[in-house]
This record gives sequence, structure tokens and C-alpha cells, in this order.
Amino acid sequence: MNLTSFSASLAGLLAAALFQLPAPATHPYPWLTAAPAPGHALAARFAPPPGCQRVAVPAGSWGAWLRGLPLRPASTPAHLYNGKLKDNQAVVAAVVDIDPGTKDLQQCADAVMRLRAEYLFSQNVNKIHFHLTTGYDAWFSDYIAGRTFQVKGEEVTAAPKPAEAPTHAALQRYLLPVFGYAGTLSLRRELRPVPLPEVRPGDVLIHGGRPGHAVLVADVAENPRTGQRYLLLAQSYMPAQNIHVLRNVAQPALGAWFAVPAPDEAEVETPEWTFAREELGRFE
Repeated sequence: MNLTSFSASLAGLLAAALFQLPAPATHPYPWLTAAPAPGHALAARFAPPPGCQRVAVPAGSWGAWLRGLPLRPASTPAHLYNGKLKDNQAVVAAVVDIDPGTKDLQQCADAVMRLRAEYLFSQNVNKIHFHLTTGYDAWFSDYIAGRTFQVKGEEVTAAPKPAEAPTHAALQRYLLPVFGYAGTLSLRRELRPVPLPEVRPGDVLIHGGRPGHAVLVADVAENPRTGQRYLLLAQSYMPAQNIHVLRNVAQPALGAWFAVPAPDEAEVETPEWTFAREELGRFE
């Protein structure tokens, strides 16, 4: 076990000793006060393209959780963190029922990290961690045990803070500085490269850079006769804004689904970014 893993394990044990871990949430979307109505789930709103069926995912998995994402009512516009409307509403097929925050922080990669953190919070809080752009590994278990980080110039070091219970409010406080010092560069390094034909729900199209962009693969469907796969994509953008399911403005007949490009196509086009086909990654 390396020092980082030992530190995270020790922090998790300390937090468990200091606080009684909360009872499992009554539903897997802990930012909501009540369980979402099944009819508002992503999978209920977006049926697969004709002749297709959703690819199989294990119950309780990241991909299954994304299929259940609660959506706001149809035709809800996407707003920025400051309440203003997103400029390009034409790309918005649906808005995920989750807050964008009140600061210009929850942008593209941050939205992916937000959803991943929320999923892990509903499963096992001791698995929540993200690397900053500097490489510093920020664990939620460290944060609740009384250790955060501080930034001086280009140096990131551990810093003390009061220990606290592993509540959802603590998760939100933990994520704010992570959003500030992580991004597409760091998230790309955390993801394992995956061949595009093997895409599955929960994978991420990501271009690390300044600027960069990240789009989450929220669902995958396949035509069993032809093998053609289709993607449902979700993103935030700049400025920070509601996480939204993307509309296929280039091929309106597909609605919100995007066909996986053929092997001889070098790029994956989304409404507000074009990715190289090699820019697909997966959380371990």
C-alpha cells in the first residue's frame, strides 16, 4: 500500500471512529429531499432509437445510476450559475434536476466530477477522491477527518480543518475547492482510455487542455442487427450552468441520440465541441 492509499484508509477509519456513518439514503440521488418520480428519469424520457435497445449494465452500477438521473420537466431551459439563461438553448434536450451551484465553478469536467461524487456518495463515501491538476489526490475521507489542502503559488499541500460528519453538505463543501483546482487536464489523467466501439454508460469524452471540454456518456443503445451504437450525452459548459442532455442538432431525426462514428471517422462531433475518437475515458 502506498502512502496516499494508507493516508486515505487511515482518514476513513478516523472519520468512522469520530462519527457514526449516516444510514444509507432512501434513494440514490442524495441532493434531492425526496425520491424522484420514475417518469422523470433519463431512461423514461429518452427511448432508444428505433430498432435499438439499451446495452446491459449491472444493477447499482454507475451506468445504471445515470439512467435513473432525475430530469426537470420537458422544455425547461438551461440556466447559468447566476440565474441567466444559457445562450445556446438549441442544444438542450433536457435539464438534469441538480443545482449548478452559485459560483462559476461547476463547468464541464466539474459536472462529471459532481455526478461521479454523488453516485459514490450513495454507494461508499470512502471511494470519493479526485486529483487536482498538480497531481495532489484530494480524498473526501481526508476532508471529513480534518484534512484539506491549501494552494500557495503552484504548490498544493495538506492543511488542517475541523473534522466533521460525512454529510451531503460536507460533500458540497469538499467539492468547491476541488472544482477550483481540478479540470479537464487532471480528469483526463484519471480516466482509462477506452476504444470508442466499446463505449458504455458512464464513459467520458474528454479533451484535456486550456481550453478543454468534457461530455459525459449518460446512456448507450445498440442496434442488435447492425451493431451500430448510439449515445446520450450530458454536459455543463462555460460559464457554469445546469447539467443538460444534449440535442443532436446536426441530425434532428435522432433527437438526443448520437451515432457512434464509423471506424474510418476520426472525430466525434457534439453540438459545442468536437473530440478525437481516441478521447474516450472510463473511471476505474
